[in-house]
Amino acid sequence: MKSNFTEGSIIKPLVSFALPVLFAMILQTLYSAVDLLVVGRFASTADVSGVSTGGMVTHTITNVVTGLAMGITVIIGQSIGEKNKEKANRAIGSGVFLFLIFAVIMTLLVTGGAPLIAGWLDAPAEAFAKTVLYIRICGMGYSFVVAFNVIGSIFRGIGDSKTPLMTVGIACGFNIVLDLLFVGVMGLGAGGAAMATIFAQGISVALSLLVLRKKPLPFEFSWKLVRFDREMCFHELKLGIPISLQDVLTSISFLIVQMVVNGMGVVASAGVGIGEKISVFLMLVPLSCMQAMSAFVAQNIGAGKKERAKKALSYGILISLVLGIVMSYLSFAQGDTMAGIFTQDALVIAATQEYLKAYALECFLTSFVFCFMGFYNGCGKTMFVMIQGLVGAFGVRTPLVLWLSGSEHVTLFKIGLATPTATAMQLVLCLIVFIFFFSRFRAGRKGMKTAKS
Repeated sequence: MKSNFTEGSIIKPLVSFALPVLFAMILQTLYSAVDLLVVGRFASTADVSGVSTGGMVTHTITNVVTGLAMGITVIIGQSIGEKNKEKANRAIGSGVFLFLIFAVIMTLLVTGGAPLIAGWLDAPAEAFAKTVLYIRICGMGYSFVVAFNVIGSIFRGIGDSKTPLMTVGIACGFNIVLDLLFVGVMGLGAGGAAMATIFAQGISVALSLLVLRKKPLPFEFSWKLVRFDREMCFHELKLGIPISLQDVLTSISFLIVQMVVNGMGVVASAGVGIGEKISVFLMLVPLSCMQAMSAFVAQNIGAGKKERAKKALSYGILISLVLGIVMSYLSFAQGDTMAGIFTQDALVIAATQEYLKAYALECFLTSFVFCFMGFYNGCGKTMFVMIQGLVGAFGVRTPLVLWLSGSEHVTLFKIGLATPTATAMQLVLCLIVFIFFFSRFRAGRKGMKTAKS
């Protein structure tokens, strides 16, 4: 059942939408971890390396698809708010067409270019063949990855975050069972882990399509709608590409940070690597708030209720901030405990703890910034979201880390502070645009009242 975000309470539907998104993100994060855990338990070190390196490719492509699919979420949400069923139908049909083309292209590129990709990733010689195998098999299943994210974007656009959670949970369950079968019982190593992943995703997509057919929806979907609609395709890409590009380039900026830290020695490298894995989980709370905000605001902007969208932003920040304070505490005071999950090396644990202390401030600041990003995505201002993200990544974080790396007294705490410093700059930009956005809105309303009188 879709959620009506344009009437009634704000906090209850916002929280009801955000919680399933959060749980789905946790499951998706664990999804790839399961492959690594099972392979680490039943296969060789070369298989572990193959899954770890090849998983970077799948993770990157998934991020690209998720960002692009946000264009569909925003347009459907605004269409629901406008009560424009025809526009929603066009958005879905055009989106499915675009992503079918994208899936075919990515499948051909990745399966055919797997050895080249493994070379770019500098896969170790002893694990090169395993890496190529993992990338190639996962590449064959990218149609499922694309389909899953497109269907999820449709559900989120209509205000339904529970169905994607259900399908992700079922996919995770199948992934675990198939990992144990293919890797643990049949001894297929990295290839078995890849097969388990694509089969589980295929099952998830089939289930999502079944739900899509059986569920009462605020639009009429038919395969006849799947066609090239020039105007709608351009609109979806205009909204989705900036978000996708920001995700990819931000990942590159963190890769640069990791490269700089690698020059500080193996302990620092391992400490920051583990710290970043932990930070992924810490960031899931503001990320889920961002997605909830995008869907909520999109419907209200479509309905012409900007003041209600503004109130939703305030409530979203409040909710995210309360949880962000908890995440900040964990990052600052429990870094060693969390690091101990990944390693028993006392030096690496200490390095991770030092790095995560700086991340405590990041957990606090992202409570604001991610809600603002969700708000602007819902308003359709995804180009600004990309710009502020790139200013933070390449205007502040990367230069600051490079400058610190040449300092005689550089520490992981100082390196870690580069991230919240960048986020603080992003927050300033978000506030400036927010003030400008609503000052224009009020000026427009006064002008309309004057004209009427």
